[in-house]
Amino acid sequence: MGNKLGLIIKREYLAKVRNRSFIVMTILSPLLIVGMIVLIAYLTKINSDEVRVVSVLNESSFFQHEFKPAKGISYLYLDGISLQEAKDSTNALGYYGLLHLPNKKNVEQVAKSAYLFTKDNPNTAIIQQLESIFQRQLRQDRLQRLGVSSDQFSKVEQPFDLQLATFDGEKSVKGINEIKAFIGGGFGYAIMMFIIIYGGFVMRSVIEEKTSRIIEVIISSVKPFQLMLGKIIGTSLAGITQFTIWFISASVLMLLAVTFLGIDLGELSGNSTPMPGMTQYAAMDSDMIMYAKEILDIPWALLIISFFIYFILGYLIYSSIYAAIGAAVDNETDTQQFIFPIILPLMLAIYVGFFSVFSNPHGPIAVGFSLFPLTSPIVMLMRLPGGIGEGGVPLWQFLSSIALLILTFLGIVSLASRIYKVGILMYGKKPTYKELVKWLRYK
Repeated sequence: MGNKLGLIIKREYLAKVRNRSFIVMTILSPLLIVGMIVLIAYLTKINSDEVRVVSVLNESSFFQHEFKPAKGISYLYLDGISLQEAKDSTNALGYYGLLHLPNKKNVEQVAKSAYLFTKDNPNTAIIQQLESIFQRQLRQDRLQRLGVSSDQFSKVEQPFDLQLATFDGEKSVKGINEIKAFIGGGFGYAIMMFIIIYGGFVMRSVIEEKTSRIIEVIISSVKPFQLMLGKIIGTSLAGITQFTIWFISASVLMLLAVTFLGIDLGELSGNSTPMPGMTQYAAMDSDMIMYAKEILDIPWALLIISFFIYFILGYLIYSSIYAAIGAAVDNETDTQQFIFPIILPLMLAIYVGFFSVFSNPHGPIAVGFSLFPLTSPIVMLMRLPGGIGEGGVPLWQFLSSIALLILTFLGIVSLASRIYKVGILMYGKKPTYKELVKWLRYK
């Protein structure tokens, strides 16, 4: 059995890596990915460098020096003209908009009567900047009417950041749980994409051999279970080979782009939209060092080893289902009714996993999804950057999720092989869920 299985694995592996489309995509994909990242960074830089000019027609005695140039916006003050003339001039000069402050007796009335005129719907970031100026001035005016001086107001406005520390006395930082979840989610997302892409390869390979009747010759010398397992393992090895080449070549290309083209990947994050927890407090040098320390303290060895464990087990489970579907149908069109139930747990793992792990990594939803075999390869990886043991994932949950994956794989392979054995030699009939259940009862 071992010799035949090895031959099938070798055949499937070589058939994939020698395929022209496999070779072309292995070469082009890193170029396309890095090129897209570089293009996005370049376009983002151009967009962030654009300065929008807003004309200000201030007919009141308030807000005289409040509108100052900021990132992406500058102000041009108009004086001695009517509102209509200001609109016409702003529009003719191609400025972004006109901010009109009418002459009223107090700050409250001026703010409530102010208008921003633009050609199209205004940018949200511009609105937020203007509203923050109005809000600050209104707050200051209200406090002054209550007897608070300008100096006292400045003290009131000073930002506050709560100091954080562990029970051991080590200082901690904000947002690190979200960053760790993003890192774990990246590993989980890679598993999901691999399952969808290469599980589909297994399914299409089975369909092609079935429709060409080659399977009738192959099945005479090997058992259906051996053939199915050989296809799964051979295709997964080809996928690992391709992913390894992609990772190495993309890393080299990205390094060259950063070094020689001066691409700043920080532009991709968007300076106006910081990461969760990244406030002014996190921008301080000491805190940036702490963020770096926290990221370096992530148990990377555990995370990488766990990635391969969950990747292998998760892929074996799902590819067994893909192979069974491929054996049950005669063409790829007939697979559509069976594909969505397969992809649904993966989608739930990504979206529900992110929401639950972000808010409560040790809550019942996060724990449940990290133990359920069809979602655990993704959700558990989101929790593992916190480590195993005290403060992290309990050891029993980690071991239980792996044990459940192994048991699920054995069960699904056994059931999938029954569908495979019956369906691989059945032609001209579109299977239903009811018929698949019948096939599962065959020994």
